[in-house]
Amino acid sequence: MDNSTFIGNSSRFTKRMPRHTLTGNIQRHRQFPSRTLGNRRDILVYLPPGYLRFRRQQYPVLYLQDGQNVFDAATAFAGVEWGVDETAQRLIRRRLIEPLIIVAVANTGPDRIHEYAPTRGVIDIKAKRKKRSSGLARKYAKFLIQELKPFIDSKYRTKPEAEFTGLGGSSLGALLTMTLGLWFPNVFTRLAVLSPSVWWDDEVIVRGVLALEKKLPLKIWLDTGSSEPGWERARNLCAALIDRGWNLYDDLEYHEFEGADHSEAAWAARVDPVLRFLYPPLAPLKPAIRHSELATTTARYSNPRCVPNA
Repeated sequence: MDNSTFIGNSSRFTKRMPRHTLTGNIQRHRQFPSRTLGNRRDILVYLPPGYLRFRRQQYPVLYLQDGQNVFDAATAFAGVEWGVDETAQRLIRRRLIEPLIIVAVANTGPDRIHEYAPTRGVIDIKAKRKKRSSGLARKYAKFLIQELKPFIDSKYRTKPEAEFTGLGGSSLGALLTMTLGLWFPNVFTRLAVLSPSVWWDDEVIVRGVLALEKKLPLKIWLDTGSSEPGWERARNLCAALIDRGWNLYDDLEYHEFEGADHSEAAWAARVDPVLRFLYPPLAPLKPAIRHSELATTTARYSNPRCVPNA
């Protein structure tokens, strides 16, 4: 276990840090640089069981935001990780999902609110001084598409095409995910949108969906928790997607989780069904079996028609 010692003015004490909880074959790329954003961040890459053995096999890829929280309790917010590595290992070994590569893209702390925001929206609408984000989502997308993804595709045996490439995140990371799916469907087509910040800039993401001239080739997992502030706004996004042609339980999976809050622990509990929906096994399970498997790990949402929040 790691230990950190802090020395105060008149006392000396030791604070225990969470253990590292990395599971499986995970490669670390420290301080990966971005010329576009002018900063650096750590990148962790999970490689599925069999990657070293089956040297001719290529794999789909899922890029997850807030990478500190994805695999490792030692770096996760409040020491609570999503456990994506453990969940993926279990599901792949049970042949419940297709083996895939998962890339955890760390945020850069203070710049997160700017890099994940699609517009120069007000950061805190309740504050007296209305400070705005820089709205750098397009620059962040350029970093992902022109810098990070080419590196991952050259370093690892990926399936680089859009149909095999996913993007995911929670909160602002989910807003970013949905936004980049709309902007770049030629790059990302499988979206994990957990507890998205639909409120951002007067629901700009809902307006973006409604502005589509035609449905995009996106497979979308969308969810929220009933104990999250403003959780009902997710219904507006869901309803907009359906209005533009997405079909529930086909290319759109929507859930409202009873009692779930806006936290790493809540999102960790949803990783299993997210991966099952976005990366089903190559030899698909029978529909009845698939529904039974999903039902054991999710609560069916309480608003089946996605009626917009009034």
